[in-house]
Amino acid sequence: MATALPVRPTGAGESQRQQSRRLRIVVVASLLGTTVEWYDFFLYATAAGLVFNRVFFPGESSLVGTLLAFATFALGFVMRPIGGLVFGHIGDRVGRKRSLALTMLIMGGATTLIGALPTAAQVGVWAPVGLLALRLVQGFALGGEWAGAMLLAVEHSPAHRRGRFGAIPQMGLALGLALGTGVFAFLQLVLGPDSFLAYGWRLGFLLSLGLVIVGVVVRLRVEETPAFRQLHDLEVASSMPIRQILREPRSRRNTVLGLLSRWAEGSAFNTWGVFAISYATGALGLNRVSVLVVVTVAALLMALLLPVSGALTDRFGARRVYLIGVAGYGVAAFPAFALFGTKNLVWFGLVMIMVFGVVHAIFYGAQGTLYSALYPTGTRYTGLSLVYQLSGVYASGVTPMILTALIAVRGGTPWAACGYLVATAAISVLATALIREHDLQL
Repeated sequence: MATALPVRPTGAGESQRQQSRRLRIVVVASLLGTTVEWYDFFLYATAAGLVFNRVFFPGESSLVGTLLAFATFALGFVMRPIGGLVFGHIGDRVGRKRSLALTMLIMGGATTLIGALPTAAQVGVWAPVGLLALRLVQGFALGGEWAGAMLLAVEHSPAHRRGRFGAIPQMGLALGLALGTGVFAFLQLVLGPDSFLAYGWRLGFLLSLGLVIVGVVVRLRVEETPAFRQLHDLEVASSMPIRQILREPRSRRNTVLGLLSRWAEGSAFNTWGVFAISYATGALGLNRVSVLVVVTVAALLMALLLPVSGALTDRFGARRVYLIGVAGYGVAAFPAFALFGTKNLVWFGLVMIMVFGVVHAIFYGAQGTLYSALYPTGTRYTGLSLVYQLSGVYASGVTPMILTALIAVRGGTPWAACGYLVATAAISVLATALIREHDLQL
């Protein structure tokens, strides 16, 4: 049975200089790795709303093409729990470091191949089939990324700075999204809309190859986490971490509450970071490049504020900070779409900066530290992957499709979609409130 272990002080046996160097490598490896992997994953999301509906589903109406493109986006989330269990098992049995290097190689290969895919005009139905297959590979690889990167940071961190270190991988998500939207905005400005649609979008995907090489080299330099090394030394790791999670009552309860508490965060990110791009350029008629610039700026602001959320987590606790942030997201949903309805780029930009750049940063920075504490060391990688990736299927992947369908059914009005977002926030607030402080194990 895997139990929580008293982890030796992070810097035991090290000089101050050695400890500082090790922590710098951890920060760089965690931040750079998650930035590259999320760049790959969300570059696809941006392309789904702007390009894929016309390149891979050209025979469909605008609405149907967009829904089909978002459907391939959603299917990537279906593979993420499978990848989470596979790489979680590797991470809990073999080590965090090896699992993370493998996920990055697989993700980078799939993303690069998307950039080389022939279009529907060239090979017919095989084009969307190939797109779907590579999206599934992306989802499988990302399934093991987030938990591993989070544990790389949190399990290396000094006890009094776990919130700050737990916010570092979250910055990678914001930076990855900003890099993806920024690259697409730059390519459209330089190449023009016709050349961008013809071949320019491919350059963003092909760029992944170089980023992945750098990321893998950096990750291979980082040491295994102290918590895992101690577990390995004592030879008490569970042979089947997922079975241990399902058998142990506290882990079962924490898993259910974790899955429900993440509903709001998943729907929020994919509303503001994915759906909003398609909605603004389609229903609102706003300029594509301007919308991409807005999302890029909001994502960069989020990245800047995530360390603030980490500091608040160290002071007030991850559970409290996460709960307050999720509640703020629920309150903001209706006003946000009301201001979107003005079809004014300035209002759109201000709303995105507030709900995505500020509010989302508050609870997203605390999330990793909170979920890392749901499980003991021996099952932590698997448990963390299970909560984050399984919830991604219903909380993240289908959100753009649900919002698109609800708005279409209601004749173009967004209020039913807003009701859905508020409901996810209410569920997550309740689930987070039910997580017991004495059940947290980090």
